[in-house]
Amino acid sequence: MKKKKWLGVAMTAALAIGSLAGCAEKESGSSTDDGGKSNKITYWAPFSGADGPRMKEIVANYNKSQDKYEVDLQIIPQTDYYKTVDLGFSGQKNAPDLMIMHTDQLTNYAEKNLLKDMTDTIEKNGVNAEDYSDTAWQGGTIDGKQYTIPLDIHPLVMYYNKDMFKAAGLDPEKPPTNREEFVAAAKKLTDESKKQYGFVVPTLWPNQFIYPTVFFQNGGELLKDGKPNYNSPEGVEALTFLRDLVQKDKVSPANVQQDGEVTLFLQGKNAMQLNGPWMMEQWDKAGINYGVAPVPTLGTKQQAVYANGHNFAIPATVKDSKKLEGISDFLKYVGDNTMEWAKSGQAPASKAIYEQNEEFKKMVQQPQVAKEFEYAKFAPRVANWGQISEPLWAEVNLALLGKKDPQKALDDANKKAEQIMKK
Repeated sequence: MKKKKWLGVAMTAALAIGSLAGCAEKESGSSTDDGGKSNKITYWAPFSGADGPRMKEIVANYNKSQDKYEVDLQIIPQTDYYKTVDLGFSGQKNAPDLMIMHTDQLTNYAEKNLLKDMTDTIEKNGVNAEDYSDTAWQGGTIDGKQYTIPLDIHPLVMYYNKDMFKAAGLDPEKPPTNREEFVAAAKKLTDESKKQYGFVVPTLWPNQFIYPTVFFQNGGELLKDGKPNYNSPEGVEALTFLRDLVQKDKVSPANVQQDGEVTLFLQGKNAMQLNGPWMMEQWDKAGINYGVAPVPTLGTKQQAVYANGHNFAIPATVKDSKKLEGISDFLKYVGDNTMEWAKSGQAPASKAIYEQNEEFKKMVQQPQVAKEFEYAKFAPRVANWGQISEPLWAEVNLALLGKKDPQKALDDANKKAEQIMKK
């Protein structure tokens, strides 16, 4: 699934939350709500892209595998997903029994007591933390309470054109792993006379993944002591590096429009691209001879990569014990049977898949994604991150366009974010 509108989604989710807290005590999704059919589980997911058929197949296979429970998957378009979730929590629409929650959205809902603490349910029904990536599991933990069971982590990855590497005299089986190698390769791969570039720097999406990755690799924190920390030395260095790829190293054209880097990659004019695992199907359809690798350490201090994740969550109003047993049974099944999900390009967070499944290990992209699990980092644990981060992306854009100095841009982003947090 191509997640191009994280900011809009995040802001949408924040709008209705304030009025929803009082709804948490209202029971819904219990056995009396569906005519006594406590074995029926309504499941909402935003998988309206290429990943939708994969999840449908998983649900269908689960329903065929046993006759005690029936999972009813309802796919809601990504653009409308959190609006619909908010309507469900507010009582204006029947809420689901089980739902997908993005990691960067979790705090918005957990802080308002709208999600069930799954700790007891997990303990009673044999879902084990040890069976999942620790990074993914901790992504669903707030103040010692477990609010989600992970489905996947989707971090930034590096795609590169193997044919362009060969033509430039670079080994297509040895992509760059650090800043020095990356910049050197990008220069070799750039030929301005052919309008061919080593790394096309996007000024808009997916900089919401790229800039934080370099920031984290510099050892930085987007929020520090609960306050925006965008204009820290680590942040300024990260933005200066990205800007210099355009203005100093000249391995990228300037003023790249939305999806410009994607278009050039498809045309064989952009040798390296940082994007998400959801791009795999597009590259495959285009017939590009591409490679996939973990993001190089473009920062100065450590391996790190920005990521988001899909997780299973249960509304706090679901209290029927039989229904909760059914949800746990389904989640255990998903943990052991998500190879279908991996076919969409994602790396499931279940160790039964990414550590033990031989078919998974032979895939081209997915094992590279899983390599990044250990050092993946999520959005700060704060409500309304979408609103708080919006000034950052706007100012990063201005700096990359050459309209503002990186320090000035991040100073302005910090001030605007502080104002938002004071409201």
